[in-house]
Amino acid sequence: MLVILKRIGIALFTIFVIVSLTFFLVRKTPGDVMQAWAMDLVQTYSMTYEDALSMVQSWYSYDPHQPLLQQYITYISGLLRGDLGKSFIYKVSVNEVLVRALPWTAFVVSISLFLSFGIGILLGMAMAWKRKSFLDPLVTAYASFTGATPDYITALILLIIFAVNLHIFPLKGAYDATITPGLTWPFIKSVLMHAALPIAAYTFEHAASWALAMKGSAVGVLGEDYIMAARARGLKEGRIMIHYMGRNAILPLVTGLAISLGGMVGGSALIETIFSYPGIGWFFAEALTKRDFGLMQGLFLFLAASIIFANLLADILYSVLDPRIKLEG
Repeated sequence: MLVILKRIGIALFTIFVIVSLTFFLVRKTPGDVMQAWAMDLVQTYSMTYEDALSMVQSWYSYDPHQPLLQQYITYISGLLRGDLGKSFIYKVSVNEVLVRALPWTAFVVSISLFLSFGIGILLGMAMAWKRKSFLDPLVTAYASFTGATPDYITALILLIIFAVNLHIFPLKGAYDATITPGLTWPFIKSVLMHAALPIAAYTFEHAASWALAMKGSAVGVLGEDYIMAARARGLKEGRIMIHYMGRNAILPLVTGLAISLGGMVGGSALIETIFSYPGIGWFFAEALTKRDFGLMQGLFLFLAASIIFANLLADILYSVLDPRIKLEG
């Protein structure tokens, strides 16, 4: 228990360091961000510069004469109350943007991760069990291709083929705007059709790496005494492969599953931008493009915390699944 509390403490300290670095980097960025936003208001709404600057500063509760340390304390106090900041371009809090975007990202990422994991595990077991079969070079070539191809390239190819040319799937969005959201078949079908290509892009890009990881783990397990004992008892090959080899070889990969979940959420910006899918990644890309540092800072903190706690969960989960592994102090 003390070791787990220590790990949690390290995770919280890491988040604190990230929060502090992000705060000071944003405020020390060359040029005055508030002035840049004020100029955008002047050009868009024909306001006077003084009125625009005053509006921006009041929106962010920003006092240019307030010492930087006092601003930092105010920001940390807001975070402790659960306030991630405000978005300039959307005129709402970052919390509201998260509430709107997180379900879509979680939906696509979770389905993609478990699909790619399941396909990879099955392929990896088959490759390890029947070595020198056609699967080995085929999956290795597939893994080399996906490893060398960025996620957004795969997403772009799928978009061009299945949405632009074949018109099988929609081009953008999370659902058809003409359909009223609710637990109805037209809405559910629309959600699934819009999510199909992002899910396919994620799954295609990650399944092969899981397969190679499972193969490496399973090959090591095949030399264990309990595998030979099972064969000596005359058990069926399928049972040995699944219940003896598969169940033990999958343990190291379960921890990677938790880490990958956090990593996929953090890396969702490019794929969601390609499909204009309104998840966290799409909003983060919009914040970068439109210099919305309030939104960018809040979302970056959320994504960093997701990855850190995913790693923490992986450590704890591995020690629970395999009692031979103990958390080190």
